This record gives sequence, structure tokens and C-alpha cells, in this order.
Amino acid sequence: MKNIDLIKRVSPYFKKYKGILFLDLFCAGLTTASEMILPLILRHLTNTGMYNFSELTLNLVLRLATLFVILKIIDLVAGYYMTSIGHIMGAKIETDMRSDLYAHLQTMSDSFYNETKIGIIMSRITNDLFDITEFAHHCPEEYFIGALKIVISFIILARINLLMTILIFLMIPIMVISASKYNRKMRQAQKDQRIHVGHLNSSIEDSLLGIRVVKSFANEDIENEKFEVENNQYLGIKKRFYKSMAGFNTITKLFDGVMYLILIVAGGIFMMQGKINPGDLLAYVMYVTSLLTTVKRIVEFTEQFQKGMTGIERFTEIMDIKSDIIDSKDAVELKDVKGKIEFKDVDFKYEAGTEYVLKDFDLNINPGENIAIVGPSGAGKTTICNLIPRFYDVNNGEVLVDNKNVKDVTIESLRNNIGIVQQDVYLFSGTVMDNIRYGKTDASDEEVLIASRLAGAEEFIKDLPEGFDTYVGERGVKLSGGQKQRISIARVFLKNPPILILDEATSALDNKSEAIVQNSLEELTKGRTTVTIAHRLTTVQNADEIIVMTEEGIVERGKHSDLMKKNGYYYNLYTKGGLIEV
Repeated sequence: MKNIDLIKRVSPYFKKYKGILFLDLFCAGLTTASEMILPLILRHLTNTGMYNFSELTLNLVLRLATLFVILKIIDLVAGYYMTSIGHIMGAKIETDMRSDLYAHLQTMSDSFYNETKIGIIMSRITNDLFDITEFAHHCPEEYFIGALKIVISFIILARINLLMTILIFLMIPIMVISASKYNRKMRQAQKDQRIHVGHLNSSIEDSLLGIRVVKSFANEDIENEKFEVENNQYLGIKKRFYKSMAGFNTITKLFDGVMYLILIVAGGIFMMQGKINPGDLLAYVMYVTSLLTTVKRIVEFTEQFQKGMTGIERFTEIMDIKSDIIDSKDAVELKDVKGKIEFKDVDFKYEAGTEYVLKDFDLNINPGENIAIVGPSGAGKTTICNLIPRFYDVNNGEVLVDNKNVKDVTIESLRNNIGIVQQDVYLFSGTVMDNIRYGKTDASDEEVLIASRLAGAEEFIKDLPEGFDTYVGERGVKLSGGQKQRISIARVFLKNPPILILDEATSALDNKSEAIVQNSLEELTKGRTTVTIAHRLTTVQNADEIIVMTEEGIVERGKHSDLMKKNGYYYNLYTKGGLIEV
């Protein structure tokens, strides 16, 4: 994207703080004016001393000194505001952008997270926005000061000597054009650097999350080698950036030298010809020095500018990705849910160009029924569970809850009425109490206690070092699989939804833990419409109906006893050990 387009995208964030921004720029103008008046004071003092020595009195010196002190006080006060409040404004803009980005990520569908590495997303929301504070503060400030100094310097210098001023100012556009090639290279290298940071973060995250697997296979050296490849690629990008920056700085320094050379030669000739006096030349040198200092500051800011623009570009890239799962224009609240679920002629595949997971699929579940879905991996069991809460949308057909198409009700109201217990339990970093209360954030301690009791978790929680206030560690690493599962069940008890989805809820547990959790699940399913996916057939014998699926769709359905009498697909699975490959 072009810089102007990126600035347009970020400008609404500046508008929120336009009062602070205008005051910051006003202070920048005051500091600039204070700086630009000093050469005029020295010019007047020098010319008076050389050509009107009798007028060089103590009173004149004190008046000029007082003027300088006043200007310095103004400079200090304005500079303090620019440094403190100006930076705070930049930090607020960065915070607002990060909040918007995080909120936008919350709306993205499962397909987005299936295709995007978490490490890359983390880089977008952290590293890419770190430089926004400096950019948001310094970008308008530096360019405003630069423009102000160039205009003021040109007016004053032109009045001193027009020809020499034109010669010097002709160098500025030539310098900008000459340096633009390196500027573009810096921008591209900066973007590549940010992209690679995401890959680097993703690689680190993947390795560290799987550290036990790494250690169990003694593959630390392999992981180190993989990391070194990524790390060295990142170094290569940094080298490319700094080489471009070196070329950029060299060009600007070259033109610095050319400007000073013009000043020495032309200034000397004009002074010999009497067209400029020593006081004017002194002021001229100071203004040119100030001008070159400004150019150098802008050059130094260029790296920060490129980082800021790259961060904004990567911010807009994510913000421009729209979720494919959104509320329809006329979506209504789903209320007083009874729990009827229906699939009508549903076709679904996860990606274009792949095979359909479900084709012409029909299923009817009555309120309060406990339905178990069994079958081999790839049959579409988990897909069914993903379509009910609308984690994905069907390609054709309809999914109905209480005779309402899930696309016609608000996503929030739909999911508020569905509780999900999965095989891979995710516990947030925090206490046991925090994790259970996640099911109902405004629940009282008593409600949490009741939910844990119903889930069969109260006993082991009280035996923990700090009971409900025990810190569970990142991803719940301090708890066993069975304990984590019972906490997740307590979370759903607290939510108290009319529809329940159990997705392989006990498949990762040992026999003892499974028996305990199974009792909790049986308590949880009472009075709720329940869809259970299981690969251990012994856990679904009491279901109201067992649906047997293969890649061909539903091949058998009925109660356990009825299916056993058929001596069919389910019978063969059950008599061969009751364990389905998943």
C-alpha cells in the first residue's frame, strides 16, 4: 500500500486526540520559532559590534539576553509538553489500534485460525504495533517542524542573499530524489523483517509447546538447527535493511557536504564583493546548520517512519480480513430454547476444491434427546458438532435450532444456548475459580461451588494447595487430564445451556478418570439435548439413539440393544473391542 493510503487508514485514530495533536504541533511551532530567532539575535549583535560599535551598549546586550531567556523558557515548557503528553498520545493511539485488532480477531472464524499460525498473529498484535507510539507522536511533529524550518529559513536566507539561498535549496529536492531508491529498499526490508518475526515467533512457540516431545526423542539439536535457519534468515533481512539505511545516510551526508561547500565558496566570494557582511554570513551559517540538522533528524526518523508505516500496513492487512461467520442483517435473538436440532439436506466441505465431508445430510434430534454419533475418522462426526454452534457455515442446506436457521439468529444468542465439552480441554492461566466462572462470568462463589459439586470436581479441588484459589498454570499443566476435564464440565454446568455437545470428552483419559468423568457427564446431560461423539462404544450404550456414520453418511441408527440385534456395522465394531479408530 502507498504511504498516503496508510495514513488515511490511520487518521481516524488521530482524530480522537486532535486537541492534543494540535497543541503538540503548536508547541512544536513555539520551539521552532525560539530556535530560529537565536541567529537573528547573534546577527544583530555582530553587525552592531562591527559597524555601529557605539550602539553596542550593556543595555542592548541585556535586552537581547532577556529575549533569549524568554525564548528558552518557552522552548523548555513547550518541549516538556511535546515529550510527555505527545508520547502519551502516541501510546493511546497504539493502545486503541491494538484493542481494535484484538476485538477484530475475536470475530474471526475457525477457518481463519486453521490457516494462520498463532505466532504470526501474536507478532501482528504486539511487535507490529510497538513502533506506533513513536510514529504517532514524531511523524506529524517532525515533518511539521521540518516544513516550518524550511519555510522560515528560506524567507530569512533569501532576504540575506537570494542567489546563494537558491543554490543551497536546489540541493534538497535532488537529495530527496537520489535517496528515494534506498528509501524504498528500507521499506521493503522492514516489511520482510516484520513478516519473518511472525514466522520466528511461530517456530519458537511450536517448539516450546512441544518441548516434552522434543526431549523425549532427544531432538534438541534438530530444534536448534531449525531455529538457527530461521534466525539467520532474519539476520539476512536485517543486514539488507541496514545496508539500505547506510546508502540512504551516505547520500544525505554527501549533499550536506555539497551545501557546506556552496556556503564556503559562494559566501566567501559574496563577502569579498561586499554583497554580504560577516554578521549576515554568521546568521546564514547558523540557519543552514539548523536546516541541515533538521534534514538529518528527518533522515534519522526515516527508520522509525518505515517501521511505523510497516506496522500500520500489517495492521490494515488483518483488519481488512472479514470473517465469513457474521450475523445476518435481520438476525434475531434465540430465546426460550427447547433444544430441537435439525439438519436438512446439508452439504459441507472445509475448503474449495476438497471433497464434501457431508453430502445431502439429514438428521433430526428432538428436545431433551441424548444422541450419540459413532464412526471412523473422516465420517463427519466433529463436523456436525461444529455446524450446530455455527463455527462453520454449510455450503448448502440448513441447520435448524428450534426450527430457526442458525444463520438467521445472532451468533451470541446461539452459542449462549450451547455448552461444549471437548477432548482437548483448554484452561486459561489463572485459578480454578476463574476457569469455572468462565462459564458464567457474573456467577457467585456459591454457584461455582454447586457447579463443581455437580461435576464431581469439588472433592479434588478442596484437596488442592489453595482450593478454588489454586493457580492451574498455563493451559492447566498443574492438573491431571481427568481433573481438567471435570473443571471444564463444571464450567458447562455453570453455563446451564439447553443444548450440550460432548466431543470425544473422555477419549484421552485413563480408565479410572474416564469412569469418574463419565458419571459427571451423565449428570450433566439430564434434561438437555445432547450430542455425543465417542470412540469408546461402552460410553454411549445408554444413549436414546446411536447414529453410526461412515464416509457414506449414516449407515445405521437405533438404540444399543437394537443395533446389536442387527448384527451389522455397529455389532462388528462393538464385538471387536468397542474401540473405533479416530
